[in-house]
Amino acid sequence: MRSILHEVAEPNCRPLDQDSSITSLARMERMIGLKKRRRIQVLALAGACLVGMLFVLWFLPKDAFQFFRSPSEVLASPPAEEEYFQLGGLVKDGSMTGVDGVRFSFVVTDGAADVPVTYVGGDPAPDLFGEGQGTIAKGYYVDGVFLAHDLLAKHDETYMPVEVIDALKEQGVYRKPES
Repeated sequence: MRSILHEVAEPNCRPLDQDSSITSLARMERMIGLKKRRRIQVLALAGACLVGMLFVLWFLPKDAFQFFRSPSEVLASPPAEEEYFQLGGLVKDGSMTGVDGVRFSFVVTDGAADVPVTYVGGDPAPDLFGEGQGTIAKGYYVDGVFLAHDLLAKHDETYMPVEVIDALKEQGVYRKPES
């Protein structure tokens, strides 16, 4: 009788009984289910991205992250003539010839091996490019001569690329610049 009176007095209100607590419990379970589902979706997306990145890295060439090769590495395993790469080391003292124009020759050394380089680029040599200085040349190795299309030189008196320093230290010929 009480529930009938309650419904008559307030038709939109339902009495708190066992059915309503089950409904709120179902709502909570549904909310928890949504949170779990969203968490699983985020984890699945992150996993798919990770697998995609690993897939891309797996098929990169083996030297994709190598910044340059030293003369010793080039002579130990000469690259194919069509392979574009970077050669790094020191410009050997007394090796520069014909530096007046945009085509000139020099030798890059790491102390253990020397590679003759012919610059065939369209720009003159960088201002800080010179004998005894660190350099990185970009180009192709053809018939025992490196044909450089671009030259990078140190940007101040004390800078040398870390990779060049490491290669020179391996060969035991690194000289620390005076500051």
